[in-house]
Amino acid sequence: MTADSIKEALQQVKYPGFSRDIVSFGLVRSAAFADGTAKVSLAITTSDPKVPIMLKTEVEQCLLAQPGVKKVIIELAVSAAKAAPKPGTSSVGGGVTPPGIKRSIAIASGKGGVGKSTFAVNLACALAQILEQRGRPGRIGLMDCDIYGPSVPLMMGISGRPEIEGDNLVPLERHGVKVMSMGFLVDDNTPVVWRGPMIMKTIQQFVQNVNWGELDVLLVDLPPGTGDAQLSLVQTLPLDGAVIVTTPQTAATNVARKGGLMFQKVNVPLLGVAENMSWFEDAAGNRQQLFGEGGGASTAESLGTSLLGQVPLYPEIRAGGDCGLPIVVNSPSSKPAQVFRSIGEALLIRLKL
Repeated sequence: MTADSIKEALQQVKYPGFSRDIVSFGLVRSAAFADGTAKVSLAITTSDPKVPIMLKTEVEQCLLAQPGVKKVIIELAVSAAKAAPKPGTSSVGGGVTPPGIKRSIAIASGKGGVGKSTFAVNLACALAQILEQRGRPGRIGLMDCDIYGPSVPLMMGISGRPEIEGDNLVPLERHGVKVMSMGFLVDDNTPVVWRGPMIMKTIQQFVQNVNWGELDVLLVDLPPGTGDAQLSLVQTLPLDGAVIVTTPQTAATNVARKGGLMFQKVNVPLLGVAENMSWFEDAAGNRQQLFGEGGGASTAESLGTSLLGQVPLYPEIRAGGDCGLPIVVNSPSSKPAQVFRSIGEALLIRLKL
């Protein structure tokens, strides 16, 4: 046995509640083997007292099953999770907040097709408008982590290639928002066919090798699900919170709840739930609940957080995304724009900004 073979064996041990192993999570700090004894050092951050016990037991069982291992010594350093990760710390593995970024928020859904990217784009523009009114323009960033299907460039009306300063990319900017996306780095007709490690590397570069400058808030638009992109992000960037986006229908809320539970498992605070496509208002002013009702509120209640707001289903929202003029920018007095700004104000209060 060698240190490398010990780590290879430990790839069988999954972090409780996840399909990802403790090695790729960055929890194994060191490994050694001598005279039949395997010695492993682990470091985790959790508020659940059962997690260290479970990990220690599974690591011991895994290593004792390896040829030549007669004894296992496990050094386990456990840090208590705080209400919100501070800059320079990480919720699961090692990660450091880039200089100049005050707060970072994940925009997640769990399920695709709920309008999460549309929500993220309009929220970013709303936050930029609010901060500009406070005399702090250009302090919002939007990082598009949907590597396979980046739609933020289209919705923001941005195209072109980022410039390079030294070793860092310079984000493109429009509507007062700094933007980085995979869509800037590949041709429209080039599909991204990558496995997990490449996704992890790209997200790390978007965090560490992009010159974001001074930001009050960096929004991170995540792809659906609870896979490589989500776990890579919480390893790389200490998040100050997450917003869960859902539609009212049960098919969406069931998956959104699982997405929220994922963030809770890695000690990322939930800032709230946003309900999208809440209703359609006809010409007579009557509301039609096309996707049901109450799903956002019930999701927030089940996750122990609050409902940030309900965004109505307006054709103008879709049209604004298709032409690169988000409704918050193109029609700032509309009902949806007012909802987005209200959600933005609520988030700034929660983030103490």
